[in-house]
Amino acid sequence: MNEVKATFVIFGASGDLAKRKLYPALFRLYKKGVLGEHFAVIGTARRPWSDEYYQEIARESVKDLTSDFEVVKAFAKHFFYQSHDVQDTEHYVALKKLADAKDSEFGCEGNQMFYLSMSPQFFGVIVGNLKSQNVVNPAGWSRVIVEKPFGYDYATALELNENITSVFEENEIYRIDHYLGKEMIQNINAVRFANGIFEALWNSRHIDNIQITFAESLGVEERGGYYETSGALKDMVQNHLLQVVALLTMDPPATLADEDIRNEKIKALEALKIYTPSEVATNIVRGQYGEGGIDGRRYNSYRAEDNVNPHSDVETFVAGRLSVETARFDGVPIYFRTGKSMTEKGTRINVVFKNSELGLYDSCVVGKYTAPLQPNVLTIYIQPTEGVSITINGKNLEDNLATDIFPLGYRRPEIEIEQAPEAYEKLIQDALYGDSSNFSHWKEVAASWKVVDAIKSAWTDQSVDFPNYQAGTMGPKAAFDLLEQDGNEWVWKPDVWYRERNLIKK
Repeated sequence: MNEVKATFVIFGASGDLAKRKLYPALFRLYKKGVLGEHFAVIGTARRPWSDEYYQEIARESVKDLTSDFEVVKAFAKHFFYQSHDVQDTEHYVALKKLADAKDSEFGCEGNQMFYLSMSPQFFGVIVGNLKSQNVVNPAGWSRVIVEKPFGYDYATALELNENITSVFEENEIYRIDHYLGKEMIQNINAVRFANGIFEALWNSRHIDNIQITFAESLGVEERGGYYETSGALKDMVQNHLLQVVALLTMDPPATLADEDIRNEKIKALEALKIYTPSEVATNIVRGQYGEGGIDGRRYNSYRAEDNVNPHSDVETFVAGRLSVETARFDGVPIYFRTGKSMTEKGTRINVVFKNSELGLYDSCVVGKYTAPLQPNVLTIYIQPTEGVSITINGKNLEDNLATDIFPLGYRRPEIEIEQAPEAYEKLIQDALYGDSSNFSHWKEVAASWKVVDAIKSAWTDQSVDFPNYQAGTMGPKAAFDLLEQDGNEWVWKPDVWYRERNLIKK
C-alpha cells in the first residue's frame, strides 16, 4: 500500500459515528500502511475535551481490533482535539493554527481531509469559515467528505451544494454512502462486466424484471426522533437504493476509471421516470408497521416507539416499480422494497430472466406439484451473507417433459466476511487516493432527489391508513399486489418458512 500523508479534521468528533466507524477505519488503514507516521487527526466538537482524553477515546474505539497495545498507543498519539463552535469565526482561527502546527510536526505536506460528520444545516457555515479564515492549506490537496443526508429535498440539496462548491471543486467533494463501500455492492460491476454470459443478456430482450430488497428485522428503536423527520423514502431510497439501481441499469463504462463509471451512473439516474401524482399512486406503496410477533419475539407498533408521534403518518416501508427510460432497459420493471420490522434482515438483488422463446418445456416440479416453468434468477447477496447464485432448470427425474430447479452459487465464507475491509475503511482509503468512483457526484444526488421529491409531493394529497403491515412480515399487501399486476411475484420470500410453522403471530 502506498502511504498517504494528510491531516484529518473531523467535525463531530465526539459523535457515535466517529467512535464506531471513523476511528476504527483510520486504525485499520494505519495497520495496513495506508497511513504511516505522516498523519494527524484533529477532532472538533463542542465538548471541552483535552488531547489526552481524545486520545483515550481513540484507544477505546479500536481496542478490540488488535492485541498489540503499543500499536494502539502509537496510533492514538496522532490525535488532537479542539473544542469548537462551528458558528464562531474565532474558533477557525485557532483551528488553522493547530492544523498548520500538526502538518509541520507530522510532515503531512499540506494535504487535508475535512470530514463533516454533523447535521447538514452546518455544512455551509463550516466550509464558508474554512475558506474565509484560510484554514484550507494551498500547499497540498484538500478534500471534504460529507455524510448523508445531503439535504432534505432537491432545493435544500442544491443550496448545500452551492455552498460547498464555493470552496471546493466537485472533484474534491466526496459525498459518502456507506452502502457503496460494501463488498458485494462493489462486486456488481465485476459480476456484470467480467462475465460475458451476463453482460450479453443484460438488456430488455432477456431480463424480465429486477428486484431489490433492503429489509431490516428491527424497528426504529432509539432512532424514532430521527425517523419522524426522515421516513424510509428519504432514509433509504434517495441514496442507498437508487445508487444500486444506477449500478444495475447503467450502460458499460468506457473504462473502470472513476469518471467513466460516474458518467454512466448519472445517465442511468437521469433516465429514471419522474412520476406524476397519479403514477405515484399506482407505482409506489408506503407502509407503517403495527405490533406483531415472530418466532416468539414481540414488537411494538411504530406509533408506540420512543420519540414517535402516536398518530404519526411517517412511512417505515416503501415499495415501488421504477422505469428506466433507456434503450437497454425499456419496459423492464425495477421493483424495490425497503422497510423496518420485516421478517428477516437482508439486502439482496434478484435479476429475473425471461424464459426461453423456444417453449419446448412449459412446466417444472415444485415439491409435489407441477408448476409453470420457472425463470432463471441471478441473485446477488449483499448482507448479512455475501455471494452470488443463479437458478437453472434441469430435467425432472420422473417426468421427461418437466424440469426441476437447480441452484448454483457461491457464498463467501464467514471468516472471509469478518476479515474483509469494512465499508468506511474502503471509502476513506478511496478518498485518500483521490478515487471518487464509490462516492456520489452532485448530478447523481440531484437526479435522485427529483425522483424522491415527486413521490413525496404526491403523498401530501393522497390519503393513508396506517399501520398497514404487521411487524415480522414482508410489508403491506399492496406491495405484493404491485408485482401481481404484472404477473410477477417477489423472489425472496423469507416469511413463507415462518408462516408454514405458524411462527408469525398477531
